[in-house]
Amino acid sequence: MNRRQWIMISGISVLALLAGVFSSQWISQTGLASDPSIKAFFANSWQTPDGKSVNSENWRQKVLIVNFWASWCPPCVEEMPTLDKIAQEYATKNVLIVGIGIDSPSNIREFLLKTPVSYPIVIGGLEGSNLAKQMGNAQGALPYTVIINSKGKAIFTKLGKISEEELRKAINSAL
Repeated sequence: MNRRQWIMISGISVLALLAGVFSSQWISQTGLASDPSIKAFFANSWQTPDGKSVNSENWRQKVLIVNFWASWCPPCVEEMPTLDKIAQEYATKNVLIVGIGIDSPSNIREFLLKTPVSYPIVIGGLEGSNLAKQMGNAQGALPYTVIINSKGKAIFTKLGKISEEELRKAINSAL
């Protein structure tokens, strides 16, 4: 390739990168999780890794941080201590973090024995993956976090590892 072609390819690459960055920020700020997907989230019959049913109706009227994750996903595992810290800190402020494990129950149980967290973890499986997509995760990648305010409206989404600062800012705007 000649120099001109390299410059053109480089320019297109930069434009694609900028488009991706700005569109992900727009998606994050607009809360693309639709009302039907939030209804589907609450209507789902969630189970803990040990097979117990969870009544998600108890999660209503709270600021809910829904974190889709998997034990085989390094950024998911890296953000769990931050999520756990925030879960404990905001527990008395009507804020609840729920982890949706996109993994098998046995893998999640094994993982939680080594890396326990204070917030509830439920099994998502394939249905959880589909729900994450309905809630705005078009790429289907992990981790994916959705913050739902106490009125049941998605106010924030984040694809990728969420920082403590981002999480605090989004939670505080929901309170």
